[in-house]
Order: sequence, then C-alpha cells, then structure tokens
Amino acid sequence: DSAAASRQRNLDYAPCCRGKKTDATAEREILGAAGGAIVAHVEYHTFRRPTFAGVLMFFAPFFRVAMTAPGRQIAFRRAVVMHIFAVAALVGFVIQTPTPAIISAVAQILLVLGFVEGAAMIGWRLTQLPKSQALEFLLISPIQPKRVYLAEWLVGVGRFTLVQLAGLPVVTMLVFADIVEMPDLLVLALMPFIWGVVAGLGLTAWVYEPVGVRRIGEMLGLLGVLFYLIIGVVAGENLRLWLNRMPESLGRFLFDSVMFLHTMNPFGIVRYWFASDRANGLAWQRFTNLHLFAAALGTLFLWRGASRLRGHFHDRHYKPLDSSRATQLERIGDKPLSWWAIRRVMEYSGRVNLWLAGGFSLVYAAYIIAGDDWPAWMGKLVFFMFETWGGAPMVATALVVLAAVPAAYQYGLWDASPQDRCQRLELLLLTELSSWDYCHASLSASWKRGRGYLVGAAFLWVALAVSGRIAWYDAIAAALGAFAIWTFSFAVGFRGFSTGNQTNGIASVLTMGMPLALYGLYRYGGEWAATWVPTATTFLPLKTGISIAWLCGFLVTSVTAYWLLRQGL
Repeated sequence: DSAAASRQRNLDYAPCCRGKKTDATAEREILGAAGGAIVAHVEYHTFRRPTFAGVLMFFAPFFRVAMTAPGRQIAFRRAVVMHIFAVAALVGFVIQTPTPAIISAVAQILLVLGFVEGAAMIGWRLTQLPKSQALEFLLISPIQPKRVYLAEWLVGVGRFTLVQLAGLPVVTMLVFADIVEMPDLLVLALMPFIWGVVAGLGLTAWVYEPVGVRRIGEMLGLLGVLFYLIIGVVAGENLRLWLNRMPESLGRFLFDSVMFLHTMNPFGIVRYWFASDRANGLAWQRFTNLHLFAAALGTLFLWRGASRLRGHFHDRHYKPLDSSRATQLERIGDKPLSWWAIRRVMEYSGRVNLWLAGGFSLVYAAYIIAGDDWPAWMGKLVFFMFETWGGAPMVATALVVLAAVPAAYQYGLWDASPQDRCQRLELLLLTELSSWDYCHASLSASWKRGRGYLVGAAFLWVALAVSGRIAWYDAIAAALGAFAIWTFSFAVGFRGFSTGNQTNGIASVLTMGMPLALYGLYRYGGEWAATWVPTATTFLPLKTGISIAWLCGFLVTSVTAYWLLRQGL
C-alpha cells in the first residue's frame, strides 16, 4: 500500500487526530499520536525526506492531539487563566509596595509557581503516560520509546511555554512602572520557566526509577533533611561558632560548602539578584553558572526518563506475583477497596516532604516554647524570617492545607479520564460494594497520605498554647477548623469522583487559590471578609482568637462539607 493510503486508514482509525470533539481518553490520544507518528516514520524512511521535514512529520501528530483533544484543551485554558490571575495578584502587590524585600519575595513566589506548573504540565503528563496499556502499541512499533518520550516532553514544554508567556505582559508592567529593569525579567520570567522544565523532568525520572532506587533516594533525602535542620535551622547564623570547635581545615571546608549551597541555588540567586548590595558582575556570574548546571541536570533527567520508559511500563503491567500474597490477604480483611486505595496512594508516599515539614515544625515548636531561654549558641535567624512572614499561624495553616491536598485530589480513587473513573464505578453494579465502601476507601487513602502534616501542625498548636501566645481554647478551635477544612476538601473531591468529573481545577483552587485569597482578604478586608474562606477556620483562631466571625465561617464550611458529602454518596 502507498504511504498516503496508510495515513488515511490510520486517521480513520484515530479520529481524534483530526480534531473531532470526542472524549480525549488516554488510550485514544496515544493511539492517535502513534498512528500519525508511525506513518511519518514509514514515509520518512521510504521516500528519504529531508531530515528536518521528517522530524516535523514525526512530532506533528503529538502536538496536534495535545492541542485539539477537548479535555486537554480545557485543562490548558484553566492553567492559563490561573497563571494570569496569580501573576497579576503578585505584580499588583509589588506595585503597591515596591521595596527590594517585597520584589525578592515575589520573585521567589514566581519561582515556586514555575516549579509547580512545570511539574504539573510536564512531569504529571509523562508520569501518567505508562499507566495506559495503549502505550504498548507504541512500544512494539518501529518507533523507539525514547522518541515517544521526547515527543511527549516537547509537547509538555510547548504547553508550559504558552502558559508562561501568557503572564509575561503582566510581569513586564513592572518595567514600565520603573520598579525593575529589563534584565530583571530574566529572574522574574525566565528562571521560573527553566526550573519548571527541570522540575518536570526530575519528577518523571524519579517516578520511572525502580523501587530499589527510589528507596535509596529516600534515604539520601532523609540525610539531606537532617543536614538542613541541623546546619540551616539549629545552627543557622551561629554555624561559624560550631565549626570553630573543629580542626581549622575541616571547619573552613564545611563552612565554604554550606555557603556555596546557600548561595548557588535558585532561591539564593533570586535573593542576591535583588539585594541592595549586589555586585553586578558576581550576580551575572552566579546566574550563568547556575543555569549551565540546570541545563546539564535537565539533560540528565531527560536521558534517564527516556531510557526508563519501556522498563517502567513493564514494571507497572507485567510485574510477576510474589509469594507474599497470603500475608497480604490478612491485611485486606473485609475492606478490599480500602486496602487497594491505600496501597495505591502510598506507592509514591512523599516521605521526604513529610520528614522536612515534620522536622521543621518540631524545631519551630521547641523555639516557641523556649522563648527567651533559647540557647544563644543556637540559631534564631530562620525563625525570625518566618515570624515576619506570618509566624506559627501561617506555618500551621500551610501544613493543614498540605494535609488536605490528597483529600481534594482524591489520590486513592483518581483516574486519568472520565471513562476510567466511570468504569471503576461500575463495580457498584457488579459487586456488593456500596457507596460507603468507596467513601471509606477514599477517606482511608487520603488520611493515610495527609495525616503526617496534621501532626506537624499539632506541634505548633500545642507550642503556641504552652508558651501562652494563644489560649488553649483557641488551639482547640484551630484543630476543629483544620478538621473542617480537611472534611470540606474531601467532600469536594469525593463528589467530583462520584459524578465522574475531574476535580483538578477545583482542587487547585482549594489548595493554592484559597490561601492566597485568605491573605488578600485578611490584609485588606479584615477578619469578617476573610472568614468566608474555608482556610480561615484554622488560621483565625491562631491569629486573632475565637470570634463570632470565625464561628460563622466554621459553621458554613462544616454544613457545606456535610451537604457535599451527602450529595457524593
């Protein structure tokens, strides 16, 4: 058959490549892109097209599917809108308070936003790709798996680039307002993009690694957390006094190493770039060296992820059964769906983040209780910084929000497409499972994943009450508010699952938009304006104490959570 006839048959088989408004399930997208890519591969090697033309023919189906599939179009538009609103809020804050400290803080928040968006738009898509068995169609085709990975990565980078460019005109307003200079846009706009790409590649490479490699990585991460807590928090500005007790050569080496790590990281570069005593030559040198390292690190992650695509696919779908099945049956009990959801959500448990959050909360709680009796040879600078940013109320509220993330996103029962979610709900018709079994499974998985952050928040609640900063009943009210937030987030996510809808957008609003709304409303509108944000139910008791405004917000959040949960059931 001619290549043209093959292409036509292939497009008939995968109509989503032609942009028809059908359900953009993962299988259909992969098959559509695969069909066009295979035809391009055959045409290129049959007719010896020029290299550039052959490359365009290969990548075009992947880009076409990514930008025409209805589901991915909606997700892309939501990402653009949320990015513009977030950037506009930060730029407006800078215009209102144009100090170097505020500009530096906003630049670091933009960097964090780049990390999150890059991990979501690049890394999340690549990590979900091997979960679909339709990928096997590509893995047994003439196309190399590395090329498939490269194509999907380029698609993610392209979509991420468009999202970042959507916020660039807003950031440029700072230049026209004479608040920053044109070279500062490299830090405000280019750095979030570069490190977002690196974050997406790093997330994918980490997920694709075998279990043994991830276990070793977690142990190294634990050592890194201990190093940070001891050197960066407990020692802090008194590090030189600690090192003076060591041999001179060893102490100097450790001090130089710590200072290098402190300055030669993305946040350190941002801090120095907007510092009042900045040396332009040194700032440019650090900026260049760091991003040369970012290019090398991103290349390493790209190569590792592409090399592990086939192996990770086989690990997920063709892993042989082991002899531990009998012991697993004992754990299942009479709740098989709950056991499965917990096992699924703990596959990537995020222990390193939990250790970091819990360890810092414990040290911060000790500092709060000690007060003026905190030893002089231990550092205080990090705690002073957090006190200026909102103190223990802000940290405790952030930990509660982190605990609510798995509840809002429904990690235990979530699937990539409406078709898969509805197929999972078909078990209601084929088995004796009830809606309460699904609720218990999702509740167990969400609680298992997020409860550690609540423990960290509890450290701070107790420390604030023991130190006398707040009354005990305020601490109890903050705990009740945390329960209300967690329940509300779970109810929203579970209702989205039970109705077959995707709740990523509303979950992002709950976990990222609500804290920003709380900050803005509390700063400019006062307590009564902020109380209607669910996050305020745990923040206000720690900040202002119990009041009628807090009670109204708590009751509204609790009643709404109960109603949504009933609707979901």
